[in-house]
Amino acid sequence: MSEKVLVIGAGVAGLCTALALGPTGRPVTLLERDGAPPSGDADDAFRDWSRRGVGHLRQSHAFLARLGKIIKSDHPRLREALLDFGVRELGFEGMLSPAQLETYRPAPVDAEFTILTSRRTTLELVIRRYVEQLPNVTIRSNANVRSLITEKGPSGVITVRGVRVDEGDQVHDVLADVVVDAGGKNGAGIEQLVDEGARIPEESETAGILYFTRHYRLKPGRSEPKREGNPPFGGDLGYLKFGVFPGDNGCFSITMCVPEIEYELRKAIVRPEFWDLMIDNLPGLKVWTAPDRAEAVSKVFGMGDLLGRWRDLAANDTPAVLGFFAVGDTLVRTNPLYGRGCSLAAVEAYILRDVLAETADPRSRLLSFSKRLGREIRPYYLAMRRQDREAIKRAEHALTPGYTPGRRARILRSFVEDGIAVATRLDTDLLREAIRGFHMLEHPDAWIRRPKNLIKILRYWARGKKRNAEAYPPKAGPPREPMMRALGLSHEADIILLAERRREAARQTLAA
Repeated sequence: MSEKVLVIGAGVAGLCTALALGPTGRPVTLLERDGAPPSGDADDAFRDWSRRGVGHLRQSHAFLARLGKIIKSDHPRLREALLDFGVRELGFEGMLSPAQLETYRPAPVDAEFTILTSRRTTLELVIRRYVEQLPNVTIRSNANVRSLITEKGPSGVITVRGVRVDEGDQVHDVLADVVVDAGGKNGAGIEQLVDEGARIPEESETAGILYFTRHYRLKPGRSEPKREGNPPFGGDLGYLKFGVFPGDNGCFSITMCVPEIEYELRKAIVRPEFWDLMIDNLPGLKVWTAPDRAEAVSKVFGMGDLLGRWRDLAANDTPAVLGFFAVGDTLVRTNPLYGRGCSLAAVEAYILRDVLAETADPRSRLLSFSKRLGREIRPYYLAMRRQDREAIKRAEHALTPGYTPGRRARILRSFVEDGIAVATRLDTDLLREAIRGFHMLEHPDAWIRRPKNLIKILRYWARGKKRNAEAYPPKAGPPREPMMRALGLSHEADIILLAERRREAARQTLAA
């Protein structure tokens, strides 16, 4: 096939586009603004690879089952290369509660729920080396795309013909039949199209949190702690979410997420002494970082500007641009807390592959792409947005003196904590159902809409806390005020600041 494809960016979204389109026979060229990765091993990549375009390069990462399934079925040699390089597969058994482990019997479907996990640099390095070996795929490093090359037809619709690229000492034009923007959250292609008159609506709102990650390495001869008999390795304390991410080659990372309105905590957490003090107060993390078990090998990496964003290139069945598509964070952004970013990018790339095969008509292609994104991707975006909004409210309530939730809010919270959470920690078949949605193997809410599953949840909920006692894990950590005292931080400063912000907002409303 002679149809030429240009991909802006060779991060995970760009590489997934190459994995999807490469086997179709199209010539695919990836233009990457950053330099090529180091030629060494995984540690060299983590230490030396500079990726200005990927601000979250050294945050915790995992590939959900949907992406792992794509790799396993379409690119088995890539899966082998990932495992050979130290990337790990974590299976369904690791998701079971102690009560479930006692009676667990493996089922064939459990193989579908495998997570690929390692340092992001390792994942990207191995995929890139694999993609570079595909016969019709080319990656050009240090190729900075300055702008799209566009033309406006008689009807006013913009067509993208290629890109203007700064490569070495030259600025030149690269033409293509299809241009795919996989440049990430800061990509400028869609902004240029909007400036030129393309009608591309955008939904955008804050995820309400900040992300912080530090990497560790196990000491020689030491192994990871076992789940059995230890406090939870992850948890949600309201003012803090945290978890351990097993990595490759004896490495692991710890990520902590702090609500945006927790100013005191978010300022302190980047300092190693505060980070270590927080871990000392989180038993499930302390067993991982014990001095005789592991040592820190990085600073604390922070990440902000976390948004949920949805862009539509063909709103109201009207194509805004022809010859142009976008995948990854350029098009849809989600809170990294849910771990779906890489998997969403891969699914988008494979949707693009399918619509390019359906027809050669640019208008029909974009309409089909937009509709399939709405069916297959938007449910996850909406579920994330709903959860983010609820988390933002909870964080504000925690800083509101005397706040008491209403009856409806108490019932809903009990249904989630004493119904859904308990049921999935006791009933293995129900956990299988829930995991399918989490791993993007079906609509995220499909499992709970099934009458048989809802009936199970209601039965567990009706049994009460006493009969369900074995389903409740040990406390993951202290409440907010004791933690702030342990850190030597004011537990009242943010309460006062939030009250002042509310008063100012009320004054502005009255003035308007």
